[in-house]
Amino acid sequence: MPAVSSTLPLPRDLRAAGIQRYGFHGLSCESIVRQLGSALPARLINPHLGNGASITAVRNGVSIDTSMGLTPTGGLIMGTRSGDLDPGVLVHLMREMKLDAPAIEDLVDHRSGLLGLSGVSGDMRALHDAAASNGEARLAIEMFCYRVAKELGAMCVALRGVDQIVFTGGIGEHDVRVRAKVCARLSSLSVELDAVRNPQGLGLVSRDDSRCAVHVLPLQEDEQIARHTWRLCVLKA
Repeated sequence: MPAVSSTLPLPRDLRAAGIQRYGFHGLSCESIVRQLGSALPARLINPHLGNGASITAVRNGVSIDTSMGLTPTGGLIMGTRSGDLDPGVLVHLMREMKLDAPAIEDLVDHRSGLLGLSGVSGDMRALHDAAASNGEARLAIEMFCYRVAKELGAMCVALRGVDQIVFTGGIGEHDVRVRAKVCARLSSLSVELDAVRNPQGLGLVSRDDSRCAVHVLPLQEDEQIARHTWRLCVLKA
Protein backbone atom coordinates (compact mmCIF):
# COMPACT_ATOMS: atom_id res chain seq x y z
CA MET A 1 0.00 0.00 0.00
CA PRO A 2 1.19 3.57 -0.54
CA ALA A 3 2.51 5.52 2.44
CA VAL A 4 -0.59 7.71 2.60
CA SER A 5 -2.70 4.68 3.54
CA SER A 6 -0.17 2.49 5.39
CA THR A 7 1.38 5.14 7.69
CA LEU A 8 0.03 5.62 11.20
CA PRO A 9 0.08 9.15 12.70
CA LEU A 10 2.72 8.28 15.30
CA PRO A 11 6.21 9.64 16.08
CA ARG A 12 9.01 8.73 13.68
CA ASP A 13 10.80 6.36 16.07
CA LEU A 14 7.68 4.21 16.44
CA ARG A 15 7.08 4.20 12.71
CA ALA A 16 10.72 3.21 12.17
CA ALA A 17 10.14 0.23 14.48
CA GLY A 18 7.60 -1.10 11.97
CA ILE A 19 4.36 0.09 13.56
CA GLN A 20 2.09 0.75 10.59
CA ARG A 21 -1.09 -0.42 8.91
CA TYR A 22 -0.43 -3.78 7.27
CA GLY A 23 -3.92 -5.15 6.69
CA PHE A 24 -4.92 -8.80 6.40
CA HIS A 25 -6.97 -11.12 4.14
CA GLY A 26 -4.36 -10.73 1.41
CA LEU A 27 -4.83 -14.33 0.25
CA SER A 28 -8.57 -13.75 -0.02
CA CYS A 29 -8.12 -10.59 -2.07
CA GLU A 30 -5.48 -12.24 -4.25
CA SER A 31 -7.83 -15.12 -4.99
CA ILE A 32 -10.56 -12.70 -6.07
CA VAL A 33 -8.17 -10.89 -8.42
CA ARG A 34 -7.12 -14.26 -9.86
CA GLN A 35 -10.72 -15.42 -10.34
CA LEU A 36 -11.64 -12.23 -12.18
CA GLY A 37 -8.69 -12.67 -14.54
CA SER A 38 -9.01 -10.60 -17.68
CA ALA A 39 -12.33 -9.22 -16.41
CA LEU A 40 -10.58 -7.46 -13.51
CA PRO A 41 -11.78 -3.84 -13.42
CA ALA A 42 -9.48 -0.87 -12.81
CA ARG A 43 -11.26 -0.02 -9.54
CA LEU A 44 -12.34 -2.96 -7.39
CA ILE A 45 -13.58 -3.07 -3.80
CA ASN A 46 -13.42 -6.45 -2.08
CA PRO A 47 -15.46 -6.91 1.12
CA HIS A 48 -14.28 -10.09 2.88
CA LEU A 49 -17.08 -10.62 5.39
CA GLY A 50 -16.92 -13.49 7.84
CA ASN A 51 -16.05 -13.99 11.50
CA GLY A 52 -13.11 -11.78 10.59
CA ALA A 53 -14.00 -8.97 8.21
CA SER A 54 -12.17 -6.40 6.16
CA ILE A 55 -12.54 -4.36 2.99
CA THR A 56 -9.77 -3.83 0.45
CA ALA A 57 -9.51 -1.25 -2.31
CA VAL A 58 -7.74 -2.63 -5.40
CA ARG A 59 -6.49 -0.46 -8.25
CA ASN A 60 -5.33 -2.29 -11.37
CA GLY A 61 -4.82 -5.48 -9.39
CA VAL A 62 -2.85 -3.88 -6.53
CA SER A 63 -4.14 -3.21 -3.02
CA ILE A 64 -3.99 0.50 -2.20
CA ASP A 65 -5.95 0.55 1.08
CA THR A 66 -7.61 -1.80 3.54
CA SER A 67 -9.78 -1.44 6.63
CA MET A 68 -7.60 -3.51 9.00
CA GLY A 69 -4.52 -2.02 10.63
CA LEU A 70 -1.45 -3.24 12.52
CA THR A 71 -3.49 -6.22 13.75
CA PRO A 72 -6.68 -8.00 12.65
CA THR A 73 -8.55 -6.29 15.49
CA GLY A 74 -8.93 -2.99 13.62
CA GLY A 75 -11.47 -1.87 11.05
CA LEU A 76 -14.95 -3.34 10.76
CA ILE A 77 -17.08 -4.83 13.53
CA MET A 78 -16.42 -8.59 13.46
CA GLY A 79 -17.74 -11.71 15.13
CA THR A 80 -15.95 -11.17 18.44
CA ARG A 81 -13.51 -8.35 17.57
CA SER A 82 -14.38 -4.74 18.24
CA GLY A 83 -12.97 -3.20 15.08
CA ASP A 84 -11.91 0.43 15.29
CA LEU A 85 -12.20 2.08 18.71
CA ASP A 86 -11.30 5.52 20.00
CA PRO A 87 -7.88 4.94 21.64
CA GLY A 88 -9.20 6.93 24.59
CA VAL A 89 -11.58 4.04 25.33
CA LEU A 90 -8.59 1.79 25.98
CA VAL A 91 -6.89 4.42 28.13
CA HIS A 92 -10.13 4.78 30.13
CA LEU A 93 -10.32 1.01 30.62
CA MET A 94 -6.76 0.93 31.91
CA ARG A 95 -7.00 4.00 34.12
CA GLU A 96 -10.54 3.82 35.51
CA MET A 97 -11.35 0.09 35.33
CA LYS A 98 -7.79 -1.16 36.00
CA LEU A 99 -7.69 -3.52 33.01
CA ASP A 100 -4.20 -4.65 32.06
CA ALA A 101 -2.95 -5.50 28.55
CA PRO A 102 -4.05 -9.18 28.56
CA ALA A 103 -7.52 -8.22 29.79
CA ILE A 104 -7.89 -5.54 27.11
CA GLU A 105 -6.65 -7.94 24.43
CA ASP A 106 -9.21 -10.53 25.52
CA LEU A 107 -11.95 -7.88 25.55
CA VAL A 108 -11.36 -6.44 22.08
CA ASP A 109 -10.53 -9.78 20.40
CA HIS A 110 -12.86 -12.29 22.06
CA ARG A 111 -15.73 -10.52 23.86
CA SER A 112 -16.64 -7.60 21.61
CA GLY A 113 -17.97 -7.19 18.07
CA LEU A 114 -21.27 -8.88 17.22
CA LEU A 115 -21.03 -11.03 20.35
CA GLY A 116 -20.47 -8.07 22.64
CA LEU A 117 -23.21 -5.97 21.01
CA SER A 118 -25.85 -8.69 21.02
CA GLY A 119 -24.98 -10.72 24.09
CA VAL A 120 -26.18 -13.65 21.98
CA SER A 121 -23.51 -14.77 19.53
CA GLY A 122 -20.80 -13.65 17.15
CA ASP A 123 -22.41 -15.76 14.43
CA MET A 124 -24.59 -13.74 12.06
CA ARG A 125 -26.89 -16.73 11.51
CA ALA A 126 -27.72 -16.87 15.22
CA LEU A 127 -28.35 -13.13 15.25
CA HIS A 128 -30.84 -13.39 12.39
CA ASP A 129 -32.64 -16.14 14.31
CA ALA A 130 -32.78 -13.98 17.44
CA ALA A 131 -33.54 -10.64 15.78
CA ALA A 132 -37.33 -10.91 15.83
CA SER A 133 -37.42 -10.87 19.64
CA ASN A 134 -34.06 -9.38 20.59
CA GLY A 135 -33.40 -5.68 20.03
CA GLU A 136 -29.67 -5.98 20.73
CA ALA A 137 -29.33 -8.68 18.07
CA ARG A 138 -31.10 -6.36 15.61
CA LEU A 139 -28.78 -3.50 16.58
CA ALA A 140 -25.70 -5.70 16.05
CA ILE A 141 -26.87 -6.60 12.54
CA GLU A 142 -27.68 -2.99 11.66
CA MET A 143 -24.35 -1.72 13.02
CA PHE A 144 -22.43 -4.33 11.07
CA CYS A 145 -24.18 -3.46 7.81
CA TYR A 146 -23.81 0.26 8.45
CA ARG A 147 -20.08 -0.01 9.13
CA VAL A 148 -19.53 -2.15 6.02
CA ALA A 149 -21.39 0.34 3.83
CA LYS A 150 -19.54 3.25 5.42
CA GLU A 151 -16.16 1.62 4.76
CA LEU A 152 -17.18 0.81 1.19
CA GLY A 153 -17.86 4.51 0.71
CA ALA A 154 -14.43 5.35 2.11
CA MET A 155 -12.75 2.91 -0.28
CA CYS A 156 -14.63 4.51 -3.14
CA VAL A 157 -12.92 7.78 -2.18
CA ALA A 158 -9.54 6.00 -2.06
CA LEU A 159 -10.10 4.67 -5.60
CA ARG A 160 -11.76 7.87 -6.86
CA GLY A 161 -14.75 5.81 -7.90
CA VAL A 162 -15.60 2.14 -8.14
CA ASP A 163 -16.30 -0.18 -11.05
CA GLN A 164 -17.05 -3.39 -9.21
CA ILE A 165 -17.72 -4.71 -5.70
CA VAL A 166 -17.02 -8.38 -4.97
CA PHE A 167 -18.39 -9.94 -1.78
CA THR A 168 -16.67 -13.02 -0.37
CA GLY A 169 -16.29 -14.83 2.97
CA GLY A 170 -18.91 -16.71 4.96
CA ILE A 171 -21.26 -13.74 5.39
CA GLY A 172 -20.37 -12.11 2.09
CA GLU A 173 -21.13 -15.27 0.10
CA HIS A 174 -24.11 -16.66 1.95
CA ASP A 175 -25.99 -13.90 3.76
CA VAL A 176 -28.51 -12.49 1.29
CA ARG A 177 -30.00 -10.12 3.87
CA VAL A 178 -26.68 -8.56 4.84
CA ARG A 179 -25.74 -7.97 1.20
CA ALA A 180 -29.12 -6.33 0.62
CA LYS A 181 -28.84 -4.11 3.70
CA VAL A 182 -25.31 -3.03 2.80
CA CYS A 183 -26.09 -2.27 -0.82
CA ALA A 184 -29.29 -0.41 0.07
CA ARG A 185 -27.04 2.20 1.69
CA LEU A 186 -24.94 2.58 -1.47
CA SER A 187 -27.46 4.33 -3.71
CA SER A 188 -25.12 7.33 -3.95
CA LEU A 189 -22.67 4.98 -5.71
CA SER A 190 -25.44 3.88 -8.08
CA VAL A 191 -25.37 0.34 -6.69
CA GLU A 192 -28.57 -1.58 -7.45
CA LEU A 193 -28.98 -5.22 -6.42
CA ASP A 194 -31.19 -7.53 -8.45
CA ALA A 195 -33.97 -9.03 -6.31
CA VAL A 196 -33.78 -12.34 -8.19
CA ARG A 197 -30.01 -12.65 -8.62
CA ASN A 198 -29.05 -11.73 -5.04
CA PRO A 199 -30.72 -14.76 -3.40
CA GLN A 200 -29.10 -17.06 -5.97
CA GLY A 201 -25.65 -16.27 -4.56
CA LEU A 202 -22.53 -16.71 -6.65
CA GLY A 203 -21.97 -14.57 -9.71
CA LEU A 204 -23.49 -11.25 -10.71
CA VAL A 205 -26.06 -10.07 -8.16
CA SER A 206 -26.60 -6.48 -9.32
CA ARG A 207 -29.09 -5.24 -11.87
CA ASP A 208 -28.03 -4.71 -15.47
CA ASP A 209 -28.56 -0.96 -15.08
CA SER A 210 -26.43 -0.72 -11.91
CA ARG A 211 -23.55 1.64 -12.63
CA CYS A 212 -21.36 -0.41 -10.28
CA ALA A 213 -21.42 -4.17 -10.83
CA VAL A 214 -21.77 -6.33 -7.70
CA HIS A 215 -20.56 -9.92 -7.72
CA VAL A 216 -20.29 -12.75 -5.19
CA LEU A 217 -17.25 -15.01 -5.55
CA PRO A 218 -16.12 -17.97 -3.41
CA LEU A 219 -13.35 -17.60 -0.87
CA GLN A 220 -10.31 -19.55 -2.15
CA GLU A 221 -7.59 -18.86 0.42
CA ASP A 222 -6.57 -22.53 0.68
CA GLU A 223 -6.19 -22.79 -3.08
CA GLN A 224 -4.12 -19.62 -3.07
CA ILE A 225 -1.84 -21.07 -0.38
CA ALA A 226 -1.45 -24.21 -2.49
CA ARG A 227 -0.51 -22.11 -5.53
CA HIS A 228 2.17 -20.25 -3.56
CA THR A 229 3.46 -23.51 -2.06
CA TRP A 230 3.72 -25.12 -5.50
CA ARG A 231 5.57 -22.08 -6.85
CA LEU A 232 8.06 -22.21 -3.97
CA CYS A 233 8.59 -25.96 -4.46
CA VAL A 234 9.25 -25.46 -8.17
CA LEU A 235 11.71 -22.64 -7.48
CA LYS A 236 13.50 -24.68 -4.81
CA ALA A 237 13.76 -27.66 -7.16
